[in-house]
Amino acid sequence: MDYLVTVIIAIAAAAVGFVIAWLITRRIGEKSLVNAASQAKRIVSEAQKEAQIKKKEAALEARESAYKVKTKFDKEMAEKRQDLEKLDKEVAERSGTLKKKLDLIDSKERDLAGREKSIQSHEKGIELREEELRQIIDTQNEQLQKIAQMTPEEAKKQLMDNMREEAKMEAAAFIKEIKDKAEQDADKEAKEIILQSIYRCAADHTVETTVSVVNLPNDEMKGRIIGREGRNIRAFETATGIDVIVDDTPEAVILSGYDPVRREIARMALEKLITDGRIHPTRIEEVVEKSSTEMDTIVQEAGEQACFELGIHGMHRDMVRMLGKLNYRTSYGQNVLVHSKEVAMLCGLLAAELDLDDNLAKRCGLLHDIGKAIDRVTEGPHTQIGADFLRRFKEHEFVVNAAEAHHGDVPMVSPYPILVQTADAVSGSRPGARREPLEAYIKRLTQLEELADSFKGVSKSYAIQAGREIRVIVEHDKLDDLASTVLAGDIAERIQGEMQYPGQVKVTVIRELRATEYAR
Repeated sequence: MDYLVTVIIAIAAAAVGFVIAWLITRRIGEKSLVNAASQAKRIVSEAQKEAQIKKKEAALEARESAYKVKTKFDKEMAEKRQDLEKLDKEVAERSGTLKKKLDLIDSKERDLAGREKSIQSHEKGIELREEELRQIIDTQNEQLQKIAQMTPEEAKKQLMDNMREEAKMEAAAFIKEIKDKAEQDADKEAKEIILQSIYRCAADHTVETTVSVVNLPNDEMKGRIIGREGRNIRAFETATGIDVIVDDTPEAVILSGYDPVRREIARMALEKLITDGRIHPTRIEEVVEKSSTEMDTIVQEAGEQACFELGIHGMHRDMVRMLGKLNYRTSYGQNVLVHSKEVAMLCGLLAAELDLDDNLAKRCGLLHDIGKAIDRVTEGPHTQIGADFLRRFKEHEFVVNAAEAHHGDVPMVSPYPILVQTADAVSGSRPGARREPLEAYIKRLTQLEELADSFKGVSKSYAIQAGREIRVIVEHDKLDDLASTVLAGDIAERIQGEMQYPGQVKVTVIRELRATEYAR
């Protein structure tokens, strides 16, 4: 019984233990499920966060990639734009070249047209010659018929007359041949003399300007130059006659004036005032007066140096001072004193080749533009002003005539003005001597030729000597000698009224009749 009870209790205990164990196991399982669900939820949350991070990273990478692609595209576009600009520039250059070639072709076509007209005229001349030849043959036949009825004395006389005429024609042809050969040799020799003279003479050139720039140690100096209520700058401009321009240019002021000597005095005076530091009206007048005295000395020394370089002596002091002033005068960018020395050297070399007085020639060349040192204060052309100035000092009549006639204003009384005129043209027309843009230069020459070609009866015109002369060839069958003279005046009048040019332009009209025969 006790054993049974014990067994039952044991079975009950086992059952209770089993139930308890089952409950505990179930409890643990439910807790595990809760933990697993929580962990799964956490994992999902972390996965979502990581996915967001990956998404952002992918977006950033996409943006970075897009930026790189855009940068690369912009760079490629810039390179292509540069290539296109370069290509446009090459196209523009080629267009300019093609335009020049077209102009050249047009010019050649005009020349061919002129030659065609000349050939047609020549053919007409040949036809006229053939007609004249037929008439001569008929005449000779008639004369032969007459000779058959002449006496021996009459036939002899006729033969001698014919031989005399033939001898005259042969003599005229021989004289013409000698004259043509002499002209060719003389032209060749003259060119060689001029070339040798140019090779043996060289000079520097400067650029024409009407302003001078003075550098300042600092921008505060501008206020001191202006002074209280502008009194210093007014005193300076009154004393020098030069305008002082104070603008936004850093550490610099500009002196403006057409008188180069005054402008140089103003520059020297202003530099001294800046160095000294004492800038007030009284001091300004003192420094300007001192600079003016120094400038007189500099001008005198420049004139003396020019005379010394050329070996010219015995010149009056006032003439030497005027020569020195030419050092501060320019003509189309060319320093007039340097130009005068160059002309003097060329004249001396040409005179030596022609067995003339080279010292007198150099004196003529050095003083030919002396009037340009005075023409700012005296009315009239510089040739007349210079000649009057030289007469006051009793210069040689050839020197006076060279200064007065080197532009063809008055007749020449000696060979020296011709030398001066030649040397002046060589010095002024050599490349780089005078400032004129190439495009404007070509345009002026083209306009000059087109203006002359526009007149009726003109066959062809040529601008020579850098545009200083225009030679017009007319058709002899359309204009006679009197009409050619009138044409030269009409062309000169139109050039003077319609064009702008330095110096003067010589108009030469050429009318000739050429007779050509062939010996077969």
